[in-house]
Amino acid sequence: MLRLMGRWLVRAFLALAVCTLAAYAIDSVVYLLRGSPSSTVTVNRFMGVPLKGEKEEYDYLGSGPAPCAVALFPHGGKDPCWELRRYPNEWDNL
Repeated sequence: MLRLMGRWLVRAFLALAVCTLAAYAIDSVVYLLRGSPSSTVTVNRFMGVPLKGEKEEYDYLGSGPAPCAVALFPHGGKDPCWELRRYPNEWDNL
């Protein structure tokens, strides 16, 4: 019984890995065929500054445009636009 269940888990993992690789490959091809489209999204930038007593202060650094790729996955060092629109805050720590 356990051996059969182990085989199914391995098969499910392999199927998931193949589907993920296929989705990334198709997204890359479509991204390149469309001429590597990019856009900008306005993001809010914050910085966490450590204080005494293991406390932390958050400073607002302002908002500005961030380049993004019009695709499902990151391409060319740019995050996808849908992700930046969904999470418009960027956090940096000292």
